[in-house]
Amino acid sequence: MKKLDVRLLRLIKHSKGQFFSISIMVIIALTIYVSFNMVSDNLYNSIYHYYEVTNFGDIFIEVVRVPKTAIDHLYTIEGIESVQGRISADVPLRVEDPKEKVRVRIVSMPNEEKKINNLYIAEGKELQNNAKKAAVLQQFSDARGIKVGDKVRPYISGREYPLDVISIVGSPEYIYLMENEQTLLPAPEQFGILYVTEDFAQTTLGYQGSYNEIMIKINPEYAKRVDGIVDEIEDQLDRYGVKRIVKRENQLSHSMMMQEVAQLETMATSITLLFLIVAAIIINIMLSRIVKNDRMSIGVMKALGYNNLSILMHYTKFSLVIGLLGSMIGMVLSIPMSAAFTNLYIMYMNIPMFEMALYEKYFVYGILLTSVFCIASGLIGARSVLKILPASAMQPEAPKVGHRIWLEKIKFIWNRISFSWKMVIRNILRKKKRAIFLILGIALTYSITMVPIFMSTVWTNIFLLQYGEYQTMGYNIDFSGPMDDSVIREVRQLIDVDTIEPKTEIPFELVNGWKKKAVSIIALPENTNFYHFENMSGEKIFLPRDGVLLADRLATTLGVEVGDDILMKSFLPNGEDTYINVKGIVKQYLGTNAYMTIDTMNTHIGEKGLITGVLLDSEDEVVTKLKDVKNIKQVQSIEDMKNSFLEFMDTMIYSVGVMMIFGGILGFAIVYNVNVISISERVMEFSSLRVLGFDKKEIYKMVSRENGLMAFFGILIGMPLGYSMCKGMISSLAMEMVTIPLIIENSSYVVTAIATLSFVVIAQLATIRKIYRLNFLDALKNRIS
Repeated sequence: MKKLDVRLLRLIKHSKGQFFSISIMVIIALTIYVSFNMVSDNLYNSIYHYYEVTNFGDIFIEVVRVPKTAIDHLYTIEGIESVQGRISADVPLRVEDPKEKVRVRIVSMPNEEKKINNLYIAEGKELQNNAKKAAVLQQFSDARGIKVGDKVRPYISGREYPLDVISIVGSPEYIYLMENEQTLLPAPEQFGILYVTEDFAQTTLGYQGSYNEIMIKINPEYAKRVDGIVDEIEDQLDRYGVKRIVKRENQLSHSMMMQEVAQLETMATSITLLFLIVAAIIINIMLSRIVKNDRMSIGVMKALGYNNLSILMHYTKFSLVIGLLGSMIGMVLSIPMSAAFTNLYIMYMNIPMFEMALYEKYFVYGILLTSVFCIASGLIGARSVLKILPASAMQPEAPKVGHRIWLEKIKFIWNRISFSWKMVIRNILRKKKRAIFLILGIALTYSITMVPIFMSTVWTNIFLLQYGEYQTMGYNIDFSGPMDDSVIREVRQLIDVDTIEPKTEIPFELVNGWKKKAVSIIALPENTNFYHFENMSGEKIFLPRDGVLLADRLATTLGVEVGDDILMKSFLPNGEDTYINVKGIVKQYLGTNAYMTIDTMNTHIGEKGLITGVLLDSEDEVVTKLKDVKNIKQVQSIEDMKNSFLEFMDTMIYSVGVMMIFGGILGFAIVYNVNVISISERVMEFSSLRVLGFDKKEIYKMVSRENGLMAFFGILIGMPLGYSMCKGMISSLAMEMVTIPLIIENSSYVVTAIATLSFVVIAQLATIRKIYRLNFLDALKNRIS
C-alpha cells in the first residue's frame, strides 16, 4: 500500500465521526434514489402488464340506456377495435349489523370469451352463466372477510338477492378502489364491486336488451386521434343520453396510479439531490479545514517530491471513499427497501401480477451520481493545496488581523450585553461563512421537517373545509333517477328532518373554444342553507339567478374568467346545447363541479319540478331507515366519512415519522460536522481560554450558546422556506379532483421548531466529548505530528 493511502486511512480514523455522518447521508441518498426509481418502474410495468393481460379499455361511456344494436354500430367508427356493453348500478348490501352502511356496485360480465376489462381470478372459478353466482372484488372481500362459498345479499329495487360467491377477483378498473371522485379516501370495507352475469343484471335492474355503460378498445395505430374518436362516439350516441365519456387517462383508478408513479419519480430525484448537495457542502468545508491544519505536512510532502496532483488526489480520495462506501451500502439497502415499498403497494392496491425486478441502470446511475458529487466537492475543498509552497509551509500561518464587529459600534446595545455573550457574538460574526452554512442548514432542516407535519394536517383541513364550511349538510341522498319534487314530502314522512333541500345533479360537457370538460352541474335553491360559496379572495358569494358558478380547478381547466360565456353541451336525449355566463369562480376542495339555481337548470333542460336528490340535516337514523327504500340510490353520511377519515389518519403517522427521521438525519449531520470543524479550528482559542480560567463546562456552554443563537436565526429563516416547500409540495401533488389548501397551523410551526431544536441538541451532545477530550497543553505547544 502506498504511503499516501496509509495516511488516508489514518485521516479517516482520526475524523471517523464526520466520515460516518457524511457517509450516512450518502447512504440515504442512494437508498432513496435506487429504491424509489425501482419501485416506480416496477409499479408502472406491473400496471401495464396487468392492463394487457386483462384487456383494459381505452374509453368508458356512461349512458341512460342504449340498445345492443347501437353499440354494434360503433364499429363503423374508424379506429375502434372492440366494443362491449355492460350494466352497472350502485345498490345497498345487506350485512349483519343493520346500522352499518355498505354499498356495492353491481357490474355485469358478458358471455363473450374475449372481454374488455376481463377479471383476474385470485381464488375460485370463472363466473358462469348462472344467475345466483357472483364474483367479489378482492379489496372488498379482504376488508370484509368474504370467502368463496359465502353468500352476499345485494338489495336491488326493493328486493334482496342472495348470491353465492364463486370467486375472488381483481380488476384493472379498480386497482385503486374508490366509489367516485367525490370520495375523500378509499374505504374498501364500505364499498365494493360484485360481478354478476349479464342476464341477472338485465333482469333485476330492468335493462332487457340494453345497457347503461359501454367500454371501447382503440386500435393502437389510432391512439393519437382518440379525441376525434370520442367526438364521433358522442355524435352517434347523443340520442341515448350520454352522461359522460371518460378516456383511460382520466379513469379514476388509472389517474391515481399514474400520479403515484409520478410522485415516486419526483421524490427519488428531489430527496437524493438534497442529501447529496448537503453532503458535498460538508465535504468541501471539512476538507478545507483538514488542508489548512495539514499545511506544514503538505509542505513536507512537496519537499519530499510529491507533486500537486498526487497531494490533491490524496485528499480527494477521502471524499471518493465516502461516495463509494455510501453507494455500496446504499445499493444493498435499496433492495429490501424497494421490497418493503412494493409490499406496501400490494397491500393497498390490487395488482395481482406485481413484477419485482432489479434495474441495474439505477445502480450504475447512483454510483456515478455520488461519485460526481463527492469528487467535485473533494477537488473544490482541497484545491488550496496548489497554493502551498514548501518553504512558506514551514512557518506557522500568520494570524488574521482582528477588528471590531459592526455591533460593537452600537454602544447602546453592546454595553448591555454580558461578556460571555459578547464572545459568542464575536465568534459567530468572525466566521461568517461557517455561521451562514449552519444557519441555512438548520433552516433547511426546519423546512424539511415542516413538510411531513403539514402533510399530516392536509386531509384534516380538506375534510373540515369541504364538510364543515363549504358543505354543511348531514346527509346527501341521491335518487335512482330524476323524480318530481313532491318526493320531498315523502322523505319527510319517512324520517324526522330538521332541514331539507332539493338538488338536481346532471352531467354536461362545458366547452370554451378547444377546451372542454364533462362535469356534473349541481342545481340548488337560490338561498341554499347547505352550500356556502367563497370566491378566490375569500369573499362570500351566492348563487346567481342566471348564470353559473365554476369550481376554481374547473375554471383553470377551461381557461375561463368571470364574465365569459361557455357552451353547455347536453347529454340528455334531444337536449339542446346552450350558452351560459360565468358569474363567479369559487373554491372547491373535492371534485370539480359547476353550480346554478334549480330555476336556471330547469330553463336549460326544458323541464320543471324535477330533482335528482335531497340534502338534509337530521338527528334520526337516516341510513337505517332509507337504505332499503326503492328509488334511493345512495345515502351518504358525513359522519361515516369522518370515521373512515380517522382510520386513514392512523396510516399517515408512519409516513410523517419517516420524513421527520430524514429531516433529523440531515439536521444532525449539518450541526455535528460544523461543530466538529469549529472545535478543530479553535483548539488554540479554547486552550487560551483554559489558561484564562475557563473550565471545559464553560467552553462547552459557550459553543452551545453559539449554536443556540444560530438555531434561532435558522428557524426564523426556515419558516418562510418551509412555507415555500409546502407550497411546492402542493403543486407537485396537484390532482384534478382534489384542491389542497395551503393552510399551516400555528401549532405546526411550533412543533417543527421543537423537532428542529431536538435535532440540534442531539448533535450538540454528540460533540461534547470532542471538547472534553481536547489536549489543551499540546495545542499550546503548537506542534504538528
